[in-house]
Amino acid sequence: MHDKETFRGFLDRLRDAGELIDLRQPIDIRHIATLVDQSDKALFFHNVIGYDVPVVSGIIRTQHRAIMSLGCTAYPQIEAKLKAAIDQPIAPARVATSPTQELVMEGAEVDLYKLPIPMSSIYDGGPMITAGVVIARDPEYGLNAGIYRFIVKERNLTGIDIVTPNNMRLFAQRAYEAGRPCPISISIGTHPYEIMGSGFRAPLGVDEMAISGGLRGGPVELAPCRTIDVPYIADAEIVLEGEILPTGWVYPEGRFGEFTRLMGGLHWNPIVRITSISMRKDAVYYALHMPWENTWLAAPTRYAAIRQALKTAGVQVKDINVTLGGCAFWHAVVSIKKQAGEGKNALLAALSVMDLKHVVVVDDDIDVFNPTDVEWAIATRVQGDKDIVIIPGARGKPLDPSLPPTPPGVVPTTAKVGIDATISEGIPKERYERIAYAYADTAKVADYVAGKADAAGSVADAAEVERLAESIAEMIGSAPRYYTDIAEAFSSYDFPVVARALGHLHATERLWQDPRGRMCLRGSAFAAKAPGS
Repeated sequence: MHDKETFRGFLDRLRDAGELIDLRQPIDIRHIATLVDQSDKALFFHNVIGYDVPVVSGIIRTQHRAIMSLGCTAYPQIEAKLKAAIDQPIAPARVATSPTQELVMEGAEVDLYKLPIPMSSIYDGGPMITAGVVIARDPEYGLNAGIYRFIVKERNLTGIDIVTPNNMRLFAQRAYEAGRPCPISISIGTHPYEIMGSGFRAPLGVDEMAISGGLRGGPVELAPCRTIDVPYIADAEIVLEGEILPTGWVYPEGRFGEFTRLMGGLHWNPIVRITSISMRKDAVYYALHMPWENTWLAAPTRYAAIRQALKTAGVQVKDINVTLGGCAFWHAVVSIKKQAGEGKNALLAALSVMDLKHVVVVDDDIDVFNPTDVEWAIATRVQGDKDIVIIPGARGKPLDPSLPPTPPGVVPTTAKVGIDATISEGIPKERYERIAYAYADTAKVADYVAGKADAAGSVADAAEVERLAESIAEMIGSAPRYYTDIAEAFSSYDFPVVARALGHLHATERLWQDPRGRMCLRGSAFAAKAPGS
């Protein structure tokens, strides 16, 4: 594994790019979260008071650093790279050991209080492990990877937040019903390749670490844990080994500042007994900072899933925006190259994806990344009784603060809303021709500010106006023309002369317009017919 593809290699790249600041003075761990929140750079805290292990945070907290983390140059490339990894995964490679085993605490030596696990928000329930890539094993389904948070309760005991329906919850539920613990490893301080791969909600039986391998272009190395039959990520800085105890969802866990940018409520969750802590001699603790470090690599997983759903539905997609206002989880705007009826088909397909709650589908002339453009499409193309689709009783996400509280273990349901903001069938397209100003390609304000002057055209007497009117009549007799086309065609005359010539045609009752507003001759095949005529 090349240095640049490791966690430490990525930190070095951030440092070299001026995207990481080293703070070497003593700093109270209680100040870390707010300092990261105030910084536009990642922060490396070398001297955390009371701890032997330094802390780094904010490494993927901006779009730019997320792009850097995956070796891309633009944000849309992340989705393309993820799709390629899903289509061509690379299975992990097994290694016997790794530098993570240089220091080991087992049994009575296990002490989570020795790790610099910071608190974050004012109302947090306690120190929270936020960046652990969790690998779990199920006797039937094999391995599953994901990222979950762990609240420290005792020196060897944590809670785990798995209230949301997913494969990890399924593994824990099956273990609970069988009366046995569910073994897990928690790898802290891994490359964003592993963070993104484990954050992708893959179907049962799909190895998320193989997706991470596809992202990095080579296998993720996994090493065996010491106390449980589960591997860990060999490149990790710190590894916790443990078991989700078969206690059920009965222990209070939280609160915590969530990806919603709100404080989550108190959850009821299982507890985890930590059986081993291992780390490098010079380990670095990574504290993933909520909410934005959760956002920039989460959104592309939604992009990929939405695009696949729409492809399956036979809808041709132009662009997708999983919006930051929707916390990169709940809202999507999709532009399509529409055929008849596909606005609704696209809505139904997109709303089936993950936890998406609201979807707006627009035509391909709308910029999905411009909220004013999207709102304009909704304002001008939507009839509420026909174009708003509400699907009640769909699977919800417990972190949605608009849902009423549900009993522990009960998955809430939500209403999904789709807005078809495409131009309806049967509406004349000319109603949606945008304002475009004549001569915008040649008349530039900077040139005129710099002193450019236009040459005057020919003037004309009444006889010349009549001759020009006949020339215009000949032009529009063969095909309708917009007013500006006529003005341009006869630009050798000053504009007042052209206007008078058209006025002459109107006064002599020869000038008319076609249904699109272009000039034509009255009574011609092109002429618009008055309603009822």
